[in-house]
Amino acid sequence: MLAVAAVTVVAAQTPDRFGFGQPAPREVIAALDIDVRPDGTGLPPGRGTAREGAAVYATQCAACHGAKGEGGAADPLVGADPKGVPPFGPAYEQWRGNRPDVPFTIGNYWPYATTVFDYVRRAMPPTAPGSLTSDETYAVVAWLLAQNGIIGEDAVMSAETLPKVVMPARTRFAPDDRKGGRTIR
Repeated sequence: MLAVAAVTVVAAQTPDRFGFGQPAPREVIAALDIDVRPDGTGLPPGRGTAREGAAVYATQCAACHGAKGEGGAADPLVGADPKGVPPFGPAYEQWRGNRPDVPFTIGNYWPYATTVFDYVRRAMPPTAPGSLTSDETYAVVAWLLAQNGIIGEDAVMSAETLPKVVMPARTRFAPDDRKGGRTIR
């Protein structure tokens, strides 16, 4: 009984501030706030084409993902739909039959090109995540999209054009239309 009373007293006396750390300046927050939304909000200035991205991919990505994105030590990045069927769900299982599984790739699973940009910018290459410039990231994403047959080799990817790319899997996912707060669906 005494222990419960002591815990209750301690909990009631928790301070508003713990007295360590410091407020983050706006410029520090801005440097860390690099998320990119499906509509392109958060994309930085820059540009790149698949031709430019081929060189970046060769030096930064191919060792893990294969020379053509076919996979290696890391997952494949290039691969089309299995005859227009998503690589998951009952229709896929019926299509697949006894065939081997089709891997999830940018060409058959990712719903937004902006998400590819966001992931590459944050996490790649794994030995130095976040080290690619915006131009290099746009170029690599353009190369990946072109290899998957989603855009042409000469298409320029930028903050204006990347959100307009319609990915083959876009309609396979329910849009997140939550506004925040306590609403749960």
